[in-house]
Amino acid sequence: MAEKKLKDWFDKTLAEDLAKRIAIVEPKFDSARFVGNVSERILPLELKDRIEVFADELFIGLDRNYPSALIVLNKILGPENPNEIGMFTEYYWISPIAKFVEKYGLDHFEISMKAIEEITKRNTSEFAIRPFLVNHFALSYEKMISWSKHPNFHVRRLSSEGIRPRLPWAKKMDISIKDPNILLPILENLKDDKSKYVQNSVANSLNDILKDNFDFGKSILMKWSEGEISKERSWIINHAIRNYRKAGESWALEMVTRINKG
Repeated sequence: MAEKKLKDWFDKTLAEDLAKRIAIVEPKFDSARFVGNVSERILPLELKDRIEVFADELFIGLDRNYPSALIVLNKILGPENPNEIGMFTEYYWISPIAKFVEKYGLDHFEISMKAIEEITKRNTSEFAIRPFLVNHFALSYEKMISWSKHPNFHVRRLSSEGIRPRLPWAKKMDISIKDPNILLPILENLKDDKSKYVQNSVANSLNDILKDNFDFGKSILMKWSEGEISKERSWIINHAIRNYRKAGESWALEMVTRINKG
């Protein structure tokens, strides 16, 4: 039997499951209408568009009132994910809620930030945060800095992943491409993080920086590789320069030698 495609997880069965979860905390929710509308609209669509349909129908089904709808949706999130895996398997059903915040929450900054923080502890808010960075940069950036010091590794990872210059499946983050300095405080806070999930995000952020601002990215890596460094930072550097190591570029090979000696 062929493996089920990710887009097919967002189907009538998921609509029924979400409706049941919502009806427990909001008995007035019209589950039949929600399931019917979702089922009718999603069939010809691919993954991202299916998730957006779910988000749209949540907005409609919860009376087009974002603040009150968010209260309901926060109540169905359930326990936090204690692991570094499972975001897109066990907790995939939360993706429409993240999209709901991304699409409808821009005019409600504070409650949206709280929701984004809770969502990312289970699924991910790396896409949901990006419109806020574009439209409310100063406030959102301040939040990202604080998240980079958060006790929860999922939230720390969001501080890096959400502002990545070239996050896959998302629009480029032009503001961090034009001025990569804005990334530095976040990455500095995470450069010795114990979580491999966070380390991977930091390395990918650095790899993104090298693509658009090579000299700046290289200067960060050179500074980070000086003297005795943690095994966590060593892994980050190695992963960040993986493409350049494979290409046999001398500076990357020299850096590997340096951090291995340290």
